[in-house]
Amino acid sequence: MKLTLTPSTIHPPFGRYAHGVKATGSGILVASGQLGIGPDGTVPADAEAQARICMDSIVAILREGGLTLSDVVRLNAFVTHHDYFAPYMAVRDEYLADLRQKPASTLVVAAGLSRPEFLVEIEATAVF
Repeated sequence: MKLTLTPSTIHPPFGRYAHGVKATGSGILVASGQLGIGPDGTVPADAEAQARICMDSIVAILREGGLTLSDVVRLNAFVTHHDYFAPYMAVRDEYLADLRQKPASTLVVAAGLSRPEFLVEIEATAVF
């Protein structure tokens, strides 16, 4: 059975997809790539603030699926410039600081994201 997860507390998806899917038969929750856009549609100009929105959105998706960051086994992140590595990693490390077991993590520099104002995108995979 699959449960789609689209928390009302985060910006709605830009297309015909769910922010997350919890596949109860397999014990996996997958969160779509989250962008640095607030619920009201605002996009901060800096990578750190965008990364914080991305992580808050992932937390909301996990919460809607009955999970927490401690259930995450992998984070994939995309930034549009090398200068955004440090701000993203600082936010990631802050959110994961209290976790006994850290998830696997990948960070990629991408030529661009879905809109030019987006500097960071983060997706997550969790198990339960």
